[in-house]
Amino acid sequence: MTRAQSGAPPKPTLWAEPGHVITLGSPVTMWCQGTPEAQEYYLKKERSSEFQYMQMTQKPGNKSKFYIPSMTRHHTGKYCCYYYSGIHASHYSDPLELVVTGVLGKPTLLALPSPVVTSGGKATLQCGSWRGFEKFILVQEGEHKHSWSLDSQQQHDGHFDARFSVGPVNPGHRWTFRCYGYFRNDPQVWSEPSDPLDILIPGVSRKPSLLAQQGPVMALGESLTLQCRSDVAYDKFALSTEGQQNLTQHAGRQTQAGISQADFPLGPVSDSHGGQYRCYGGHNLSSQWSAPSDPLDILISGWLSDRPFLLVEPGPTVTSGENVTLLCQSRYPLDTFFLSKEGSASPPRCQSLKIQAQQYQGEFTMSPVTSAHGGTYRCYSSLSTSTYLLSHPSNLLELVVSEFDHSHCPTTSAVSATTTAMDAAAAAIAPPMPEVTTAPDPSDFGPARLALTCSLQLLQIKIKWSGEVPPPAGDP
Repeated sequence: MTRAQSGAPPKPTLWAEPGHVITLGSPVTMWCQGTPEAQEYYLKKERSSEFQYMQMTQKPGNKSKFYIPSMTRHHTGKYCCYYYSGIHASHYSDPLELVVTGVLGKPTLLALPSPVVTSGGKATLQCGSWRGFEKFILVQEGEHKHSWSLDSQQQHDGHFDARFSVGPVNPGHRWTFRCYGYFRNDPQVWSEPSDPLDILIPGVSRKPSLLAQQGPVMALGESLTLQCRSDVAYDKFALSTEGQQNLTQHAGRQTQAGISQADFPLGPVSDSHGGQYRCYGGHNLSSQWSAPSDPLDILISGWLSDRPFLLVEPGPTVTSGENVTLLCQSRYPLDTFFLSKEGSASPPRCQSLKIQAQQYQGEFTMSPVTSAHGGTYRCYSSLSTSTYLLSHPSNLLELVVSEFDHSHCPTTSAVSATTTAMDAAAAAIAPPMPEVTTAPDPSDFGPARLALTCSLQLLQIKIKWSGEVPPPAGDP
């Protein structure tokens, strides 16, 4: 019997389950489907003496399978199948390439500059490794598994990578990717897959809120957890960091108050945690996400060795309506200063350097001060080139703001009447000063001094009555 004869049955279809890319050690089944009249199925591996021809079944039927219980690199390659119907052999199926993964360490997959891409935009995905792979392949997961292959490029630091352009993206598809590395002389032996990378397409649904449970200023080594929450019943949440090329996703959970939220534990704080964060909400049955939350800045204290000093002018106890300035002073020429209030959810205030009397300081003015400004403050110094990394905290400073009590002040008419009466009494008591035309006699100073003393006493009474300035202690 020969295959190259007229009247050959139609070619069969060959596929693999669970797919043609198989993890090292996992099972795989190859199926060859022909016609119901097929009597024998054969599997052929191209350019191989081992497993050159494999008889799959002799039982008539429209398909047959070949089972590999544990995938190894020896099972990789291109396969095709054919079958016999009577004395006629079918044409070969289209080839099926069987690939093993997990033989080599996984590469990294990043989105440049960010995994957040607006609908209709394009994304650049970088697959890279230090292992020196000659080729990289990018695979889009989901219903339609597209793949792209590129030669690697060696960078100046010895890193090998390839950059793939993807898009335009739209919320109608799933945009989840992995990548692999391999060598040209062994193209069916791939590395472990990279961690999955999702392209996030923000939408217009209501934005969630993002907060830091411990506050926006964290000390090195502290445990940082960010919480994304919304009154919309989102099924999942994603956290992005400005300048970072990947996303973190967590399933949402519903609270008894009807709030959907997810916690993002980021572990012990290091300098890499400083930055600006946003979060998004999404639904499982949609690839589109919500509008982004408002940005949240996380500042890391203790990175710089400086410990500034915080003081207040005119003093720590003031009356509402006054002007108050908090001064954060440093011994070093650091050009950025932050002021934080204990227990406040508001982000710290930021000011640039001012040099005052050879003193490096940031000035935080409250004008006019109100009772809401009262509280405990501390400050930090930093550099404008890395504003998320701060000094050690300054001393604590408590600002006490008292309300001015207007109930003790007399009315305007009462003050006017009292002032008029006092002016008349002062004029009657104090005689006019004598006109000096010649050198005064020392004896003339007696009455003048008495009149001046009485006038001053009356003026103190007027001031005390008006409530403007309290009289000094020890009046004569």
